[in-house]
Amino acid sequence: MSRDLRLRATFDKAAALYQDARPDYPAELYSDLLAITGLTPPARLLEVGCGPGKATLPLARTGFRITAIELGTALAAQARHRLTAFPDVSVITSAFEEWKPPAGARFDLVYAATAWRWVDPEVKYAKAAKLLPQGGHLAVWNADHAFPADFDPFFTDLQKVLEEMGEGGGGPWPPPPPEDRPDPIAAEFDASGHFTVVGTRRYVWALRYTADEYIALLSTFSGHIAMEPAKNDHLFREIRRRLAARPDGRLTRHWSVILTIGRRL
Repeated sequence: MSRDLRLRATFDKAAALYQDARPDYPAELYSDLLAITGLTPPARLLEVGCGPGKATLPLARTGFRITAIELGTALAAQARHRLTAFPDVSVITSAFEEWKPPAGARFDLVYAATAWRWVDPEVKYAKAAKLLPQGGHLAVWNADHAFPADFDPFFTDLQKVLEEMGEGGGGPWPPPPPEDRPDPIAAEFDASGHFTVVGTRRYVWALRYTADEYIALLSTFSGHIAMEPAKNDHLFREIRRRLAARPDGRLTRHWSVILTIGRRL
């Protein structure tokens, strides 16, 4: 298993922080998902990597029947707690690759929110296809840091700190703006031989964070969970010091999500 896939187990350590620290996905995303797929309750959905239920709750409230798979024991427990009011939602603690569905199980939609990259590429598309009827849908989206033309200069200063720590990532700075970033998932869908892309949508928005809020957010990212404690401590001190010099003590972080929807061939 690659180092990236091994890192997926780190998220369970941040189970208590994840739901509140991570942003909610835009309401328009769910509207577009249902419009493109034509799904209506009580269709059966399978979620891969539900975490604490971030993307499960909005669809459960709509009335869908959902089976949610989550690798992390603590994250699965958080999801079950938040979804107790929905008897048609079940949370199963398992890796998607290892999960054995009931004989004959079929779903109308398989979806993954900021989780698909953590599933073995040799398994995920073929297994998703087997769980869908012909014409069923697979939907994938990820929440990423976006850098539009007017991004907060705080992040240029922070990048210098990361580079001094040897954690700069090695890519160009600043990264391309969201409108110039391709959708790599669409190419994966087509290359899989199991799905054809029927819709993509991009959403960009901005949130304001205090130092405590931003440090809580970073503490849910695999790279920081796995980082040497001394490096995290130094970075977090620098975040606090720089934000303390601002009149309102806050930074602006832009988010970008690309929703990719494929239809099973």
